[in-house]
Amino acid sequence: MPPEGAAAIAPGVTGHEIRDALAAAGVMPSRQLGQNFLCDPNMARWITEQLDAGPEDSIVEVGPGTGALTSHLVGKVRRIVLVEFDSRLAAWLKERFANEPSVEVHHADGAKFDTRQLFQHRPIKFLGNLPYSCGGAILKNFLSRPNPFCRAVIMLQKEVIERLAAVPRTKDYGVLTLRVQSEWSVKSLRTVPPEAFHPRPQIDSSVALLLPRGKELPAFDARRFDELIRRGFAQRRKQMGRQMPDSPPWDEVAGAIGAPPTARAEELSLAQWIELARIYDPHPLRDIPQKDGEIFDVVDEEDRVTGQATRREVHEKGLLHRAVHVFVVNRHGDLLLQKRSRFKDAHPDVWDSSVAGHLDSGEDYAAAAVRELEEEMGIAGVPEEIGRIKPCEATGWEHVALYLLRWDGTPRFPCAEVEAAMWMSPDVLGHWIAAKPEDFASGFLECWKLARGL
Repeated sequence: MPPEGAAAIAPGVTGHEIRDALAAAGVMPSRQLGQNFLCDPNMARWITEQLDAGPEDSIVEVGPGTGALTSHLVGKVRRIVLVEFDSRLAAWLKERFANEPSVEVHHADGAKFDTRQLFQHRPIKFLGNLPYSCGGAILKNFLSRPNPFCRAVIMLQKEVIERLAAVPRTKDYGVLTLRVQSEWSVKSLRTVPPEAFHPRPQIDSSVALLLPRGKELPAFDARRFDELIRRGFAQRRKQMGRQMPDSPPWDEVAGAIGAPPTARAEELSLAQWIELARIYDPHPLRDIPQKDGEIFDVVDEEDRVTGQATRREVHEKGLLHRAVHVFVVNRHGDLLLQKRSRFKDAHPDVWDSSVAGHLDSGEDYAAAAVRELEEEMGIAGVPEEIGRIKPCEATGWEHVALYLLRWDGTPRFPCAEVEAAMWMSPDVLGHWIAAKPEDFASGFLECWKLARGL
């Protein structure tokens, strides 16, 4: 049976019923926690409609409170993951939705929730009536790169939404603006007045729709981008040249991005900031997703060299050739995954081994593994070979040697080749692979089978 008052939390909930539900849960709204509960049923229905949710979608809702938004989604989507910070509300929600197998409740801090477990539930969308006190931290945790979401609908205080959607040369434009807009297009949808909440806040709220960026932006290093915008806006009213790295010289860089040497941080567009991150990226492969002119050895079924051909030729003609994969594992037993760049010619925008690459003509497997570790992840080490895979369609007609390296550190990768990297526990990864094998490069899946069978 649901707890006392739970039956009232259904589509059409009113402010009086919200108060009854809070009383049943033993919750007095906390100003410190930014707890303002939506009590306008029409507004709640409209907000959930902006998700454009279908029966195959999963929804992650942060700050569900008493379930005013959740109740409009139950029975309409495949899965709902609720993340609630207040332990009393989390317990109440677990009872409220105890008979709804599609609803999963987590008592957790949205700013620290481990989002890696969510990838297996794609396609997945984000919903949040976010607390005023920590909305920015929650957005950073859930919507930064890498994330599994294909759409997000958020409600925050109006001034924060204005910052998210701001344009250059305005007071609202800053680090938060660029951090979000570098990954998402932001559209402010409507203002929500104080009377739509219990208790009434002192300010208006707004709802915004966030959609992920496609290929309209070039590849860039997200960590370097974040470092530069924080430098630039540290003293936003001052000329930004002094806040930038020493090399290349600022006058030269400003000219390259079409900005005057006297430019301030708030004057640069998103495109200019991204180009700035690219210019200050010293990685030699930052602009090269693959080299079509590379020469590989062509081999036979027994891995004997029969000739040479370019990268393009071996792929177009399905010629047998050689490759290495390296699984990098940390002290916790987590496997480092890389997300292949959306600009790659083969398997773009999917997850792959920590390191994977072809052997150059005349190169042996061990040397290629060491080279690829350095080029793709900035890792210096000598991995151990743990197995071989015969060429097949899944490997791209490659003889594959699989290696293992124990390593703890922060990888550094070329943004044109690798979009993101993420440590993943084998158990969570196994569930993800079982649920969404299409999220992974086929060659990695063959290596995963080999490694799990050892």
